[in-house]
Amino acid sequence: MTAAFVETGTILDRILAQTTADVAVRKSTTPVAALERIARDRQAPVGLRSALARPGLSVIAEFKRASPSRGRFPVELDPAAVAAEYLRGGASGLSVLTDGPFFQGSLDDLSAAAAVAHRASPSAPVLRKDFFVDDYQIAEALAFGADAILLIVAALDQRTLTDLLTAARERGLGVLVEVHDEAELARAADAGAEVIGINNRDLHTFHVDLAVTERLAPLAPPETVLVGESGIFTAADAARLAAVGVDAILVGESLIVSPDRSAAVAALAGAPVASRRG
Repeated sequence: MTAAFVETGTILDRILAQTTADVAVRKSTTPVAALERIARDRQAPVGLRSALARPGLSVIAEFKRASPSRGRFPVELDPAAVAAEYLRGGASGLSVLTDGPFFQGSLDDLSAAAAVAHRASPSAPVLRKDFFVDDYQIAEALAFGADAILLIVAALDQRTLTDLLTAARERGLGVLVEVHDEAELARAADAGAEVIGINNRDLHTFHVDLAVTERLAPLAPPETVLVGESGIFTAADAARLAAVGVDAILVGESLIVSPDRSAAVAALAGAPVASRRG
């Protein structure tokens, strides 16, 4: 299956067009069967939902090298070393950006971080963060050590969203379904999402506003695990999202540029989470 989307010239549309072209090339050089052979030798994926549905605010700490809005971050990065630092700080999970053209990530970054996480903290899932448009990317995620994947509602029509969500679950992977507004939240719920990420960044403009999570969190199905994403830099930001019932936060830039990543993770984790479940 391959996603259908409308080319309008926004940042997101350019990323999706490039991703679709790149996946087609990879499919022609590395067959799905080869990826499946690799995946047969790996450990069973670690549960995403169970890792985040614990008392106190959980942190998914992200490894990323760059972003379209900020460019390349001015630090030298070793994914294995960064993963170890995050886990020492108490991260409940890791996220690894694997998009190359726009975020300068790779599947090798994912593999290196996953190897550390699975050895040092077996209960911490590793999320492959990318722009999923094809189930071939699910096979890649499994082969390179991911325990979960990201599906972005804004990037997918409803049928593809549901199909990719089902395909990931059938392979044992957790799924973080990302939304930015009320309509996308309704679509995520209709698709059966169990873990919903509320992205404070508009992927069409890259504008960030924490009020997005504050607005949408009360509307989410009470049984879902909620993750706040983007624009989280301080303990006050983390507490602000925990106060509206977010179970976890996904944090990248502020952690990756911190001189003490372990301490930075610890400073964000553990805030009391307001109940959305009555």
